[in-house]
Amino acid sequence: MSKPAKVFLYYLTLLILLTNCKDKDEHYVRPDSLEDPIYQQLEARGNFKNLLALIEKADYKITLQSGAGYWTLFAPNDAAFEKYFAGKGISGVDAIDKATATQIVKYVLVYNAFMTDRLDDYQSPTGWADGQAFKRKTAYYKGVNLGTVKQGDNVLTDQFLISANRNGNFVFTDNNNKYIPYYINTYFAGQQLSGADYNFFYPDVAWNNSFHVANAKVVTSNIIAENGIIHEIDEVILPLHNIDEHLAGKPEYSVFRDLFEKYMVYYMPNAQATQRNQLLTGSGNPVYVKMYDNQLEFSLNDEGFEVSGATRLENEGQSNTYTIFAPKNEVVTNYFNTVLTHPEKYKSVEELPVNVIRDFLNAHMFPMTVWPSKFNNLPLKTSPDARLDAGTHVTEAKVLSNGFFYGTNKVQEANVFHTVYGKAYLNPSYSMMIRALEAYKESLIIPNVRYTLFLISDKALTEAGFSWNTRFSRWDYASPTGGVNLAGASAQLRLQRIIEQHIVPAGDNRNQVFSNLNGEGVMRTFGEEFIRYTDGKVFAGGNADQNELVNLIGPEQTSNGVVYYVDRILNFSDLKASQHIAANPAFSHFYNYIANSTLLWDPATLHIKGTAVGTPYTYLIPTNEAIQQAVDDGLLPGTAAGPNFTPGTTADQDKVVRFIQYHIIAKDQVALKNLPDDARHYETVFRNVNGVIGAVQVAYNGSQMVITDAYDRTAKVISPNSNILSNRAVIHQIDNYLQYREF
Repeated sequence: MSKPAKVFLYYLTLLILLTNCKDKDEHYVRPDSLEDPIYQQLEARGNFKNLLALIEKADYKITLQSGAGYWTLFAPNDAAFEKYFAGKGISGVDAIDKATATQIVKYVLVYNAFMTDRLDDYQSPTGWADGQAFKRKTAYYKGVNLGTVKQGDNVLTDQFLISANRNGNFVFTDNNNKYIPYYINTYFAGQQLSGADYNFFYPDVAWNNSFHVANAKVVTSNIIAENGIIHEIDEVILPLHNIDEHLAGKPEYSVFRDLFEKYMVYYMPNAQATQRNQLLTGSGNPVYVKMYDNQLEFSLNDEGFEVSGATRLENEGQSNTYTIFAPKNEVVTNYFNTVLTHPEKYKSVEELPVNVIRDFLNAHMFPMTVWPSKFNNLPLKTSPDARLDAGTHVTEAKVLSNGFFYGTNKVQEANVFHTVYGKAYLNPSYSMMIRALEAYKESLIIPNVRYTLFLISDKALTEAGFSWNTRFSRWDYASPTGGVNLAGASAQLRLQRIIEQHIVPAGDNRNQVFSNLNGEGVMRTFGEEFIRYTDGKVFAGGNADQNELVNLIGPEQTSNGVVYYVDRILNFSDLKASQHIAANPAFSHFYNYIANSTLLWDPATLHIKGTAVGTPYTYLIPTNEAIQQAVDDGLLPGTAAGPNFTPGTTADQDKVVRFIQYHIIAKDQVALKNLPDDARHYETVFRNVNGVIGAVQVAYNGSQMVITDAYDRTAKVISPNSNILSNRAVIHQIDNYLQYREF
């Protein structure tokens, strides 16, 4: 019989017994066949005397003695209490005060009645999810306590404190009830776990491959009562600490905890909690909520569960829990001294931006259940070779009320610090670039995606005309040479294009990281434009316009690539491709055909008609001799004496347009590069009389770039006069003209 069917029949029987009266006007008489309530069941069994005494001391006798309500009780037997008394060095139940009695009783009392075949099911918002649960919410919550509150530099002792119950938030109607963990063989099988996972947390308890509650074994399960279900256990279980509470009691993690307390915790007075506390205690002093920064992965004192940025799901704490890796003091101190701070950068923890500290902490926090056998399934916050190993690096393992706690002898080496991004992130001289890189951060810190990154200092960006306007939270740009001033979105677009010229993905360069920039070569950047290097220096189109080279310091190796430090920006060219063509005498015939064609040329804008502003292009410009050959072959107007740049007939004017357009590759910049690559076809601007797009093939034979036209004729790129970087364009000279097909 299925789980839903068995549970339905059980409760249907109860319903029938409760409602089957001979006469609806008769006074209700409890049927003799109905099971006794929880309290009476415990009395009748005879081995729960200590638990019954604590139930009375905690004022829960009436609750569990009546038939009202539905509960699951994980009931420690008398043998369990004998072990507890011996461990605590007390004589018996009389030595337990009311507060402790209340904790013991309420923590093993779970809302709603669950037999074993339902305990491992998650009560999701959309229905039961079989085999997905290992925790349930208990009747116990801590509420208001006395503690220390920090308000700026003021430290207030003996203040009323309550824990946050959301990620960076507090909901007054949520009491932040603690959860109790349990481990059922069907759940373990479904999650592909084994007894080793259980014993990692409870090494002194033999896994019975059946049913445990925390460190206790279930002796007898599914004892049915009128008002719930009893599961007898062999250990007394006190309320487990949450992560916040556990860290507070562990001095070996104090350096790690102090980072939270100093930078990520704040205290907010809450009017509703204050009013309720006044009714309970008579004190009108404020109740402060201990809040954790809402950009952390989770709140350490939240007893429930939610994924940061997502809507909190009802009962999600049944199926998921937080996980934290807490490194010991000495390894945290060493990591800060050797990685995060530096005598020439951020000199101390106090100088670090709070984002750095938050990222360090978040690297150790996972809003998910991380079982000991599943460490390798963690999201890649670190490179694969920097992951923690359960056997080598974990020195303490605890299941807490709101999460799994692993004390470690190693820090999580966060990608944000060890990738190319980290070289700028941990250097205060590059704070402007870090701001500009915000949109690229998630890409740059992926450990298995490699980059060559050129870092621009604040000084270089300022000299290039950029500034961050703190008043309006925007980028501003003032051209160093005068004439152009931009603010807000337009300045940011210009800066974005520049930044993208400093990011070189290996995947766009045949998976190459440029650790050696000797010799000559090109690099395709994140913005799909090219920059060039020559003998250890680099330049972009704008640098070439100014006859300047960019000097480098580097490379420095990181986990996903290399970085170089530049002495000025790699600037794009503001000139149009036509201006670069006009400036080169070797391109004179090609340019003169364009400049004298009313069908191709807009003298006011210097724009070549048929091309679109902002679209990438590659210009394949035949030598003047090759163009004369095209004239001789009848593809361009002219005579043996030379080209006719001002043809009078429509037919000759059309020849010029078609010829020029077939020598312009559309939608891409194609560079001459010293890397092997597969042959590829590219569209040109040309379209034949039927509207069919003309294409050319580009292939690389060794260091030679070869263009093949529609008639399988070839032209070689002439290296000394190629890879000319223009405005979203690359210009090459070729040793032959390209012939298009009319039909």
